[in-house]
Amino acid sequence: MYYKLLFSISLMIGTLITVSSYSWMGMWMGLEINLLSMIPLISDSKNMMASEAALKYFIIQTMASTLLLFSIIMMSMKFMYQMNLITYFNLMFNTSLLIKMGAAPFHFWFPEVMEGLNWLNAIIMLTWQKLSPMVLLTYSNTTPLYLILVILFSMTISGIMGLNQTSLRKILAYSSINHIGWMISSILLIEIIWFYYFIIYSIITINIASMFYKFNLFHVNQLYISMNQNLMFKLFFILNFLSLGGLPPFLGFFPKWLTIQTLIQSNLYAIAFIMILMTLMTLYFYLRITFSTFLLSKTMLSYYTQPKINNNLLMTFNFITLNSLILTTFLFNFL
Repeated sequence: MYYKLLFSISLMIGTLITVSSYSWMGMWMGLEINLLSMIPLISDSKNMMASEAALKYFIIQTMASTLLLFSIIMMSMKFMYQMNLITYFNLMFNTSLLIKMGAAPFHFWFPEVMEGLNWLNAIIMLTWQKLSPMVLLTYSNTTPLYLILVILFSMTISGIMGLNQTSLRKILAYSSINHIGWMISSILLIEIIWFYYFIIYSIITINIASMFYKFNLFHVNQLYISMNQNLMFKLFFILNFLSLGGLPPFLGFFPKWLTIQTLIQSNLYAIAFIMILMTLMTLYFYLRITFSTFLLSKTMLSYYTQPKINNNLLMTFNFITLNSLILTTFLFNFL
């Protein structure tokens, strides 16, 4: 138990070193501390899937770190500026960050690793592990056309690949890829918006994953049994998924609203249209899950025992986050 606390603290320190460092090498070192802290947390579970996920994660992140370090070294050489090669190494730098965060078309490892994680590690992978690469992406000299292609790939692939999934962890993985596209688009225009987006996305994801963790759910068919035993959690589950999809009047609509407004003000109508269209595909498989859960009546099973849950804490947190759109809009306009 103590080593989990040690590696969790080390994980946070690695991220803080990355986002606060003044040199590229310091940022790289922070990413490596973060990686080496995450591996023991993933492989803690005594099953083959967790060990496989840890190995896959280690190999992919090591490849991305090597690419990152190589691009940093090459960009620091003066003759690269004279040979006009700096743009290519800058693209290499951005690519390594996109691999680390699991953005499409470099997403191939992300759903497979997610499938081998328990819910606590999945929460870290979906939220905290995205922070460092995103911050470094804001620091780098990004090429707009390259990032626009990444945005379109992330939107399209997440929408199509998420349709046939029955695993809840993979559904949240493809949902994360979709939200990465939204965050990258906000980085292109106004950098502070991506941070608002990241905070709100993290809150909603933690909400949903916490309910899955409490009920010990991993597949869609388990929802119909577990959620029908507790109508209040069933309602909160449905509303959280609608919030994750960005439907008003829930909190998840707020960052999408800001991003779309900024894209339209920048005359990027085509990108805004494609992003909205592809997000409708992800919204479809959210609605498919929520409607199926909502329409099924309560079932009484002799072999099912409902887990003991701290109802007050989880329900209060759900209520606050679901009804925060008015408050956040007021604060955003006021500040």
